[in-house]
Amino acid sequence: MKFILLVLLCGFHLKSAQSAVILQYHHVDDNTPASTSISPKQFEKHLAFLKAEDFKVVPLSDVMNSIKKQQPISDKTVVITFDDAYLDIFTRARPLLQQYNYPYTVFINPAQVDKGFSGYLSWQQIKTMADTGAIIANHGLKHDSATRKNDNITDKEWLLQYSYNIIEAEQVIKEKTGQNWQYFSYPYGEYSPAIQGWLRENDYIGFSQQSGAVGLATDLTSVPRFPASRPYDKLVSLRDKLYALPFSISLPKDQTKTIVRFQQTPALDFKVIVNDFYPKKLSCYVSGLGRQEVIWQDDSFFSIKLAKPLSPGRHRSNCTAPSISQPGRFYWYSRPWFVLDKNNLWYPL
Repeated sequence: MKFILLVLLCGFHLKSAQSAVILQYHHVDDNTPASTSISPKQFEKHLAFLKAEDFKVVPLSDVMNSIKKQQPISDKTVVITFDDAYLDIFTRARPLLQQYNYPYTVFINPAQVDKGFSGYLSWQQIKTMADTGAIIANHGLKHDSATRKNDNITDKEWLLQYSYNIIEAEQVIKEKTGQNWQYFSYPYGEYSPAIQGWLRENDYIGFSQQSGAVGLATDLTSVPRFPASRPYDKLVSLRDKLYALPFSISLPKDQTKTIVRFQQTPALDFKVIVNDFYPKKLSCYVSGLGRQEVIWQDDSFFSIKLAKPLSPGRHRSNCTAPSISQPGRFYWYSRPWFVLDKNNLWYPL
């Protein structure tokens, strides 16, 4: 079985790089799960690289305000974020960030902080970070997925329940830290058009876990961030990400779904507003399948044919193309799918 992704390329006047890169970390420690960790030594190498390469590390709010107001984003702008309220953010990452005078954001789950688990931040530590310049933002009340609805309630009831989860977390953060950004990071990186719509209607910004640079056309309900923990922590790969440029992409309303039933083939149309690359240089990869063949239909459309449906779990497509006007830099776009199992139930977390 095969499926095709169709992409429409429209020319536009290339401006100076109106883009930023947001890095996503979890643990900064040698003794935490490898898939969500970076060693303190390697984390410091990241910070030193940012300084040596003259990147401008700014608060998350600077970039989000620029997008909201459609104001220029300085080239080589970087934002540092952490998901989950892990203690090592305070004990390991914070001293290094202070050494380099770099701002950062921590997305937290207030209900987990309240439980006082070992290895998690306390409210006192979180308040200390907030009072010294860190942005404290919303990762949901209990780290529940924003897509996994129980079968015994309606979609409307689920959305009402989940929106309370977000609102309650935001209120607790405001009470404990005095901050109220309405920035929400999707737990597990899972999201759907329904929760995106709620965020948009209620003036929240949603942050995902798929890769890509951020630009003035970025959808503020699925702001991409580059994972920078293992196995993506090597400087050689980090450099390409830090110099990434955003594809300006919009999706037709009927093709924005992210949840895919078992052996269903998601068809997507992308409208890409950029012509600063050679079509033959475009490469697209899909997790679990590797690099896929790109076939140009005409001067405006190309397709990606996949040999088989995606297996259950989280998947991403990554499409990159080298810039003509800025040699050594790549346009980068990523799109997630969350594929249900053979019983059309959710895969384990």
